Amino acid sequence: MDNFEEIDPVSPHEDEVEALWISEDVRSYLYETAKWAKFLSIVGFVFAGMTAIGAFSAGAVLDSVSAVSPNSPLMKIGAAGLTIMYLMIAVFIFYPSYLLNKFSSATNQAVLYADQPSLSVAMGKMKSYFKFYGIITIIVIAFYAFMILAVAIGGIALASR
Repeated sequence: MDNFEEIDPVSPHEDEVEALWISEDVRSYLYETAKWAKFLSIVGFVFAGMTAIGAFSAGAVLDSVSAVSPNSPLMKIGAAGLTIMYLMIAVFIFYPSYLLNKFSSATNQAVLYADQPSLSVAMGKMKSYFKFYGIITIIVIAFYAFMILAVAIGGIALASR
């Protein structure tokens, strides 16, 4: 009775690794998605570049606006404010385009060479892409809710006069 050995219980599936198998249909869908993602990223890069170039022409735009409408609210922002605003817009266009480009490259690598780490990178970039747009959507919805509330309160305040 003194010679009992302690034995660790062994799971019957211990040597098996859980894996997600990608069928040929899924590979073709990923490959086609990567092509569209590359196209959309290039279009996004072009728009981001055009927006950045447009940001540096803010002075000329304000000169034209002041000639036509000197009391325009755009004049209160100023050339520097308009430039910063357009550069921020360019960054908001560039970042998701960058994520799409990285997703496309990693997906092509994964599909063409059956490279699991590249597929993991691709899915991480796609997660970041959707997370970015999810956060932007939450911000926009919160802004709209705030504006609706502000207009309702303003309307009530004006009506009570």
